[in-house]
Amino acid sequence: MNHLVNSPTTLGVLIGLGFGVLSRIHLLRTDYRQFPTVPHGKIIHIALGVIAAGLGSVAVPALLNKDYTAITFLSLAAQQFREVRNMERETLGKIDSMELVPRGAVYIEGIAMVFEGRNYLVIFTSLVTTLASMLLAWYWGVVTGIAALVVAHRFMSGKTLKRIADVEPAEVVVKGPDLYVGDIYIMNIGLKDSQDKVARYGLGLIVRPKNKDCRVTLANLGQRQAILHDLSTILGVYRDDGEPSLVPQAKLDMEDGRLGVFIPTRDRDYAKAIEAVNNVPVLESAVRMPSESKAQYAKGGE
Repeated sequence: MNHLVNSPTTLGVLIGLGFGVLSRIHLLRTDYRQFPTVPHGKIIHIALGVIAAGLGSVAVPALLNKDYTAITFLSLAAQQFREVRNMERETLGKIDSMELVPRGAVYIEGIAMVFEGRNYLVIFTSLVTTLASMLLAWYWGVVTGIAALVVAHRFMSGKTLKRIADVEPAEVVVKGPDLYVGDIYIMNIGLKDSQDKVARYGLGLIVRPKNKDCRVTLANLGQRQAILHDLSTILGVYRDDGEPSLVPQAKLDMEDGRLGVFIPTRDRDYAKAIEAVNNVPVLESAVRMPSESKAQYAKGGE
């Protein structure tokens, strides 16, 4: 204990390491999607979090001692965490082929990006905590570590669908072979048995974009697939492999950009379904902002 008090470098590194690991544990959550898996998926990511925290902590005394080779280790860490992203992409891609309602490539890329980014948040937490501990005092390191945890929590997740759209219940209507959600055409169903199942188990929602940018984002096929996957995961989907008429669908109204969502499910709880769609993440790769383009302000003939 006396050694730690008399050695601000060692104490600073330990405090930074502790807050870095704490940050990774806080950022690592298994939710309704059951990913990362328990316990082995979590063990892998916690181990990588310890490595990231160690790199961030040790880099500070190395740089203060003008040992600039520490930058090399940070660059190697960046390469390693890019491999984490590749690992998650490959794993989820293989799992996705076995899903009744797949996540889709855009959703998988978003999840892989998050896992890579969270390791950088761990390095940031460890680095600033260690720096404050060594340059000021250990208790300032603790205060900085707590502030860094708050920042990490702020960047833990992005926007959800309720920020860009309003969700409302809609009636599932079967008119002969045609299936509608409200007034939005979904698909053609030829078999009478399938029509009966759709009428019995079908649940419909209409997702209304809030502005022009949101309309383009909502039209993205990856974003639509994310909605269907999360909805089927939470409510459950009434279908088996090889039944195309019972595949959940999300189709656009081409006139106003509304999205009609159809899912066959035993749990026809509209309140639960609306809440599930509201909490679907807005995928970074799906975001489009045409209103920011200079072309929007161009005048005809110029």
